[in-house]
Amino acid sequence: MTLLRDAELAAAFDHAAAGYDRLVALNPGYHAHLRRSARRLGLPAHGSGLRLLDLGCGTGASTAALLRAAPEAEIVAVDASVGMLERATAKRWPPRVRFVHTPAERLSATWGAGSFDAVFAAYLFRNVTDPDALLATVRGVLVPHGRLAVHDYLLSGNPLHRAVWTAVCRTVVQPAGTLAGDRALYRHLRRSVAVFDTADAFSDRMRRAGFGQVRVLPVPGWQTGVVHTVVGSAATLAPDLRAVR
Repeated sequence: MTLLRDAELAAAFDHAAAGYDRLVALNPGYHAHLRRSARRLGLPAHGSGLRLLDLGCGTGASTAALLRAAPEAEIVAVDASVGMLERATAKRWPPRVRFVHTPAERLSATWGAGSFDAVFAAYLFRNVTDPDALLATVRGVLVPHGRLAVHDYLLSGNPLHRAVWTAVCRTVVQPAGTLAGDRALYRHLRRSVAVFDTADAFSDRMRRAGFGQVRVLPVPGWQTGVVHTVVGSAATLAPDLRAVR
């Protein structure tokens, strides 16, 4: 199966948007894990005066998690899918939260260097054509030492965790997607995880992009070894390839 990319993927998410929240609600811990990853940004209490970016916000679940972690911060939430953004903006938000329709890859065309204090990216990097270029862009829009938290299906190196992911996709995710009329999108979901980085490989990718203090953190429950948070800070010096394990 060929992975969906760019406009084709955005169109698939447009089509799936109406039932997306119902489908993810079938995943125990989905919202709690997002909130855990948002807290791992290590933001100051309440986040007053901070400007945060929710990159690939979808229907706003990650935005809500970020808002919970920093209720007084200004949050800009962006996504390439009009349908997903329509679902997000239909929910109630404080005035400090703003939604913008733009592909993640075009961030630098709208926001300059040092525009954000922290970036939260959930379920995004395995869906872009060039994750290295996007990491470089994210590093550019962060203030020096600004924080990035990536929350995603990043498998461990343990074959058992890969088997768990495959089994869940075959028995729950893909059948639910097929019933919803979004078979291609959920087949893409399964394969995009299988062929993308492990959690350790993605942490190495972040180091090569110039992020320091990179850590890989698990989530609890059945998704242990399947979903991870990878956090790091934007280094002020050029990337040091010797830091890569």
